[in-house]
Amino acid sequence: MTSLDMMIIIIYFAVLVIVGIIGTIKAKTSEVYILAGRNLGVFMLFGCLTAVFLGGSSTIGSAQLGYETGFSGVWFVFSMGLGITLFGLLLLKRVTGYRLMTISELLGKLFNVESKLIGAVVAAIYALMVSVTQVIAIGALLSAIFDWNLIFAMLIGGGIVFFYTILGGMWSVSMTDIIQFVIMTAGIFLIMLPISLSKAGGFSELTAQLPSSYFSFSAIGFREIMQYLLTFTLGMMVGQDIWQRYFTAKNLKTARTGGVLVGIYSFLYSMAMVIIGMCALIILPNIENTQNVFTSMAFETLPTGLLGVVFAAVAAAIMSTASGTLLASSTLIAKDILKDHYFKNITDKQFLLLSRITTFVIGIIAIVIALWIQELLVAIDVAYALLAGSVFIPIVFGLFWKRATSKAAFYAMIISAVVILGGLAMEGLSSSNPILYGIVTNIIVMVAVSLTDSQNKDKVTDAKEANG
Repeated sequence: MTSLDMMIIIIYFAVLVIVGIIGTIKAKTSEVYILAGRNLGVFMLFGCLTAVFLGGSSTIGSAQLGYETGFSGVWFVFSMGLGITLFGLLLLKRVTGYRLMTISELLGKLFNVESKLIGAVVAAIYALMVSVTQVIAIGALLSAIFDWNLIFAMLIGGGIVFFYTILGGMWSVSMTDIIQFVIMTAGIFLIMLPISLSKAGGFSELTAQLPSSYFSFSAIGFREIMQYLLTFTLGMMVGQDIWQRYFTAKNLKTARTGGVLVGIYSFLYSMAMVIIGMCALIILPNIENTQNVFTSMAFETLPTGLLGVVFAAVAAAIMSTASGTLLASSTLIAKDILKDHYFKNITDKQFLLLSRITTFVIGIIAIVIALWIQELLVAIDVAYALLAGSVFIPIVFGLFWKRATSKAAFYAMIISAVVILGGLAMEGLSSSNPILYGIVTNIIVMVAVSLTDSQNKDKVTDAKEANG
């Protein structure tokens, strides 16, 4: 990297810090800090929703899958975008009537305070672990760019993200997301993709040199595709970071339009990334660690100046996910655990301070965990499996089945979470089976306990009426 490339990235980081400082002035109420005042339009919402899930694993992981499998690697990112779109089309209208800030608030309104607490803990852990993956990813990127020690790079990268998030909350996150979305889109679609195709000899050269399986969307197999859909699509539909972004929209029509655009964009983005990976297989056929496909291609093909823009785009993708999930985790803890159970009578100004302090503490915890595990895929697989397997079913049953009871939701979340963690411990963290075990267990417990509970309630009611 030349000094010009490094200067571009440094300027980008400086802009993020400035936005964070301005956010301190703008975020004067808890609603602005947590939901940006609920007044975002279609473009702003689309950029924010897109930016939140196109992180390090999506960008670097999709290029890796393109290198290894071709078009079928599209399912990784597209399943995430599909989850965001489906939430907007299928669940959002029912959810918005409750005027929520968090996903666990809905569990509390549908069931009881115990279900709300369990949901808050599970969703907060999920969001925290996604933040951890992004700290690892930004550390790996900065380490490659500046030749820093990985630990130092994680501290710097994570520190910048958490700085502007702590100060300005969702206002700062929304502003930086738009900056990151624009840079990310320009960097990938206008620079990296066309240059990669040109260096590889064009799309015709890809079809001539690569196996036919690389142009099949089903080459990875039905089982792998179902794992992506169950883990990421369902996980996105019940992710606090996604719900929180949707709640910033000024109305339902705006939210749904933004959600549909995200699904379309996720397909286009994932196609761009896998094609870059396929080009890399022709240009750099002997990459030993395929996680380095994207960075290797960038160093190999991009000229001075453009290299800095593209790496800034990757940094943007990672940071946008990190900031959104950090704020999601801290919001769940600050509002649904600390405020509801320990600081019930605090003013809005005190709650705003509590939210900032909680965000700071969660940021420190995320960096510490990232420094400890330093393994990207382990953290994200566990996070999505736990969330999708334990929280999705109770929410859907609560919204669409009138006989679902509080007792059923509570036990379903607890038992399914134990089943998922037990399955991961026995079959390995890379196994796709535990999430299936968790979902099946969840459905069985929800139905069985709800029916039993409802029958008992009916008997008690009948007995009371018989006795006058």
